[in-house]
Amino acid sequence: MERNDYLIRATAASGALRAFALQTTELTNEAQWRHGLFPVASAALGRTMAVALVMGSMLKGPEHLTVQIQSEGPLQGLVVSTDSVGNVRGYVRNPRVQLPLNNKGKLAVGDGLHPGTLHVIRDMGLKGPYQGSVALQTGEVGDDFAYYFAVSEQTPSVVSIGTLVNPDGSVRKSGGYVIQLLPEAEPALVDRLEERIPHVPPVTTLLDSGKSPEAILHLVLGDLDLKIQETRPVQYHCPCSLERFRDGLVTLGREELETLVREEEQLELVCHFCQEKYYVSRDDVQELLDELTNRSAGDIEG
Repeated sequence: MERNDYLIRATAASGALRAFALQTTELTNEAQWRHGLFPVASAALGRTMAVALVMGSMLKGPEHLTVQIQSEGPLQGLVVSTDSVGNVRGYVRNPRVQLPLNNKGKLAVGDGLHPGTLHVIRDMGLKGPYQGSVALQTGEVGDDFAYYFAVSEQTPSVVSIGTLVNPDGSVRKSGGYVIQLLPEAEPALVDRLEERIPHVPPVTTLLDSGKSPEAILHLVLGDLDLKIQETRPVQYHCPCSLERFRDGLVTLGREELETLVREEEQLELVCHFCQEKYYVSRDDVQELLDELTNRSAGDIEG
């Protein structure tokens, strides 16, 4: 099936700016139907997945990135995972929250998430992952990532992301753009952006009017020597499988596996990220238990 979601990377102002724009409508719709998200949850997850994909595009090779929002709000937080090749997945801890519109007539994502903490965890294949954390500033996600970039990565950034939800709960449009100032940016360039950005229409308005990611960046940065460097597809993808779940059961240990063999005819295992269901029979669990026993015996003999 042909997919229309994609991300572009660009530079501007002779390399003093790097910019990203993306369309994520289809993948956010997939998240919505997989998890049965209510509109506020769709907007929260859609916005977070969009920025996570931007951050993932900065990774190298087999690196992975996880975003966790721990929240005291009614959504109770969310988790998003992405990689360096445009795959993303995620879930909201309390996906069926109904909230009145905020004072701007928009979905009240901030009321759903704030207060809380934003954690960004990079797995670079080293002994331990790198983690950066900041307190949520508004819970609107874009503001919070802009604060994270400034505080944890010392990179001043414009983060404009949005998810537009239809009355029936489906996602109409989702995506956004991120502009980052690099160390060589002159103060005059900073002033120019600060004057311009407030006059750019909301990103959901631009997307809903048919603007592509390229057109959005040209609107914002077109007179600053904008150069598109890369275009890549992005998609909702979960690598879960029955084999992974079976391997995970081994970590329960011998006593827990013996209890499952005695008490359960069949296990139903559900993936948090995609809601796929997998079934493991009592015989499968016994086989895992036998493998664990044989492995332990081999270790003793060795």
